[in-house]
Amino acid sequence: MAASRKKKPLGRNLDALLGKTRAAAEKASPEGELTGLKELPLDVIEPGRYQPRSAMDPDRLEELADSIREQGLVQPIVVRPLAKQGRYELIAGERRWRACRMAGMETIPALVREIADEATLALALIENIQREDLNPLEEAVALRRLIDEFGLTHEQAARSVGRSRTSVTNLLRLMELAPEVRELVDSKQIDMGHARALLTLERSDQIRAAREVVDKDLSVRQTEALVRRLREGTPAKKKTTSDKPADIERLEQELTETLCAPVSVKHSASGKGQVTIRYTSLDELDGLLERFRR
Repeated sequence: MAASRKKKPLGRNLDALLGKTRAAAEKASPEGELTGLKELPLDVIEPGRYQPRSAMDPDRLEELADSIREQGLVQPIVVRPLAKQGRYELIAGERRWRACRMAGMETIPALVREIADEATLALALIENIQREDLNPLEEAVALRRLIDEFGLTHEQAARSVGRSRTSVTNLLRLMELAPEVRELVDSKQIDMGHARALLTLERSDQIRAAREVVDKDLSVRQTEALVRRLREGTPAKKKTTSDKPADIERLEQELTETLCAPVSVKHSASGKGQVTIRYTSLDELDGLLERFRR
């Protein structure tokens, strides 16, 4: 492979590559050909270089191994032949492959495909996303690789994996988190809602806020309120004097808690008034619009 690879033009995009792969896979293979459904020894299969997952839940893996012992493997894995004679690279189904080894099996049903390097990541990513096997950070890393490999826009990448453009963009923004915060997302100590709120902070503040979220077991709404306080440089909940009627102040508080954004209500004696909602980022605005649509 050449040292510097040119980026693929959009004309030869993911759909074209996957179309070729699917067409090749659907063709039944005569005896002796490389492609087709085969029963392969587990020890001739090597982990995939493009596997998007970084970790696997050992308990869920053991559960799958127990199921395979009882019922066998329902769906074959997908592999491609390597240059080394008789060896194969795993493309899709790493959990099934590992679980079969745990279950003491010697062979595994495998669909052998001739797949180019550039389509391998796409197939592995799509399979994992469709099975919901990836955590948000793993998905973000894999999507970034997919976009970089094929020169795709966020919209094109979203269509390829069956997601909305907004969800793909939000996932990719996780890459902007401080490494310490990314570890908390990876270990599921905080979730996507917390992470999105923390993204509006500087990295040093992200770390401080994330620790508080974990230590105090804050909800997403409480995290959003914490982030607003940090951005505004104000201490937590200080009472200030106000000449607003108590019922207007109570209404402001209820709207602020419901919308997870600061709300100000101005009400005149004539009965007319104005409601002002403040936001600190386009992500917060997106969240507000989603709440209004519910």
